[in-house]
Amino acid sequence: MPPDLKIDEVDLKILRELQKDSRKSYRDIAKAIGVATGTVYNRIKSLTDAGVLKGYTSIIDPSKVGYELTALILIQVDGGYLVETEKEIAKSDNVFCVYDITGDFDGAILARFKSREEMNGFIKWLIAMPHVKRTVTSFVLNVIKEEFKVSLAPILKETGETAKRKS
Repeated sequence: MPPDLKIDEVDLKILRELQKDSRKSYRDIAKAIGVATGTVYNRIKSLTDAGVLKGYTSIIDPSKVGYELTALILIQVDGGYLVETEKEIAKSDNVFCVYDITGDFDGAILARFKSREEMNGFIKWLIAMPHVKRTVTSFVLNVIKEEFKVSLAPILKETGETAKRKS
């Protein structure tokens, strides 16, 4: 985020409205938070330009479109090849998250599959990748919480003051 852009209460209200429904019009957002439509437009443009807003998407229930299996896959990778390996893994359509992690493993992958055969092929592809030393796969049995929204409440509480923003 550029150093001169500080997120204030208006920005947070806009972000909260977008997280509730990214299809909301600028006009509806403005009405909901009590500001002018032009303010909403300018703030969203500013937040997008700063990289705070990275895009808009629909949330689809994976099981409704045939993805019955979700797996958490931990990987160990030869030193110096982690980023290169993770970037290659991230290209897979089945993969929806790739993380660098600490501990006994170097990376964590979250992936969805339509069948055991599809997952089996993916795991074999992973193991055959150069520099992948080891994998451990766990199946998700039940989804208790799967939320990709960001909690915005703590942002302004960090300093105890309201942040100032250049309009």
